[in-house]
Amino acid sequence: MDAPIVETAEGKLRGCIKKNLDGEEFYSFLGVRYAKPPVGELRFKDAQPLEHWNGVKDATEEGQRFYQKDNLTTMTKIVSGTEDGLHLNVFTKKPIPQGSKLNPVMVWIHGGGFREGFNNTHMYGPEFLMLENVVLVSINYRLGLLGALKLEDPSLEVFGNAGLKDQVVALKWVKRNIKNFGGDPNNVTIFGESAGAASVHFLVISPAAKGLFHRAIIQSGSALNVWAMGYPFLDSILAANGKAGLSEKEALAYLRSLSLEELFAIQEKEANLFRGSFSPVVENPNPNAIITKPPIEYITSGEYNKVPIMIGYCSLEMLFFKGLSTQEELAQILQNFNHEYWTSSLLQADKDSEIFKNLSGKLKNLYEKAESELLLLSDAFMTMHVIGAAINHAKTSDKPVYLYRVSIDSGRNYFKRTCKIEDKGVSHLDDVGYLFKTTLSLPKKDSPEDAYVRRFVKLWTNFARYGNPTPENSDLEVTWKPVEANSVNFLDIDKKLTLDINPENDRVKIWRELYQANPANAKIL
Repeated sequence: MDAPIVETAEGKLRGCIKKNLDGEEFYSFLGVRYAKPPVGELRFKDAQPLEHWNGVKDATEEGQRFYQKDNLTTMTKIVSGTEDGLHLNVFTKKPIPQGSKLNPVMVWIHGGGFREGFNNTHMYGPEFLMLENVVLVSINYRLGLLGALKLEDPSLEVFGNAGLKDQVVALKWVKRNIKNFGGDPNNVTIFGESAGAASVHFLVISPAAKGLFHRAIIQSGSALNVWAMGYPFLDSILAANGKAGLSEKEALAYLRSLSLEELFAIQEKEANLFRGSFSPVVENPNPNAIITKPPIEYITSGEYNKVPIMIGYCSLEMLFFKGLSTQEELAQILQNFNHEYWTSSLLQADKDSEIFKNLSGKLKNLYEKAESELLLLSDAFMTMHVIGAAINHAKTSDKPVYLYRVSIDSGRNYFKRTCKIEDKGVSHLDDVGYLFKTTLSLPKKDSPEDAYVRRFVKLWTNFARYGNPTPENSDLEVTWKPVEANSVNFLDIDKKLTLDINPENDRVKIWRELYQANPANAKIL
């Protein structure tokens, strides 16, 4: 059969035909540019619109990733990529729906700590989600220094958060073009994992993204997580490279004069997983600003894009560290980020004070009894902020907030299987293996793992279609209740689905006491 050709506002694209998990054909359009290459004088600036082209562009090959060290997708730690990576992929049903039959759109935002990751089908293959009648879009956005540099001088037009602004530009491309791929521009769900989840959450609270999406799925991350917010790093990188004292104008010229390899070397000196080195920042007011105040202020005030939200976490997120660290490195992490560190960090009180001794002692006693030495890190880096985000949104939105926990452990748990981790619990990145064809082998037809994949896909695509993961007449085992004022309802996704209330309640109570002991943190949980 002839390859599909679709017309966009910018020009025509030729795709190709692929097959989903059941062998059914769908259309694939790869490496589709959605903005001008952000190179030369455009390095660090907000993405610029594409110009129209004549003829038909080939969209059958993967686009390149932004320059990075690949720690997650192939585990090779090879450094490669480009500065010209503003592209997206589109996958749609065959034949392409028309008219009133337009399908819901799901836009995937990859994770990677705002320093790595990309939208390739090697890691995020569409074969599972294309079992359902949806249009799937996966996007790239600028990472590291390229996506995070912020300057104070407005005349330089480097306001910060270029990576998040890329995502907004991609969503505008979707709104403008997706109807021609059979997608409904009035039913767009954004979803992402880890830094992708934080990105989705930033878009939920950002005025810049208003009207560009209608539902949001936030997987293992939020804008409230300690690693999700960045800090001013310009002076630090200049000093580390013998350029202290440069003006912002001089610094910008210097950073633009560097090769991609030189820029990456500078970035690596500053990179710190725990500090959110290149994570989003609060911007000074500007025309395309993502956020101009802390995320919690948007949420608690109700000044954000109120859409149905699905948000959740994996049962032991920081098993992730076990896959990325040596035993010695892991021991150092556990020593550095102990109960006293978190008490000190959140309380900002003298270690000899009674309140510090009391709360630090409660944390210590709580986690000394835990089955895993990584539970404290999981709660501190991930779980408590996700639960806090769900509770806060439920208080300030008239739209439903569905909270979940992933407890299932099977051959589809991507990170545990890839890193050969035998510990109990579900790691960060494990849920990806149930939604996308990853580097893992495909599940065998009619096996339990095949059923788990189809159930995940059904929950996620139901939410995209209806704003409700278990609508009436659903063939799933439960009716998932949203979070309520007096009941933190959640769905435990294990080999069976179980509806419960108040997840991790004993731990939440102590973390809430710790957060609320400092007025600066009191609203988070």
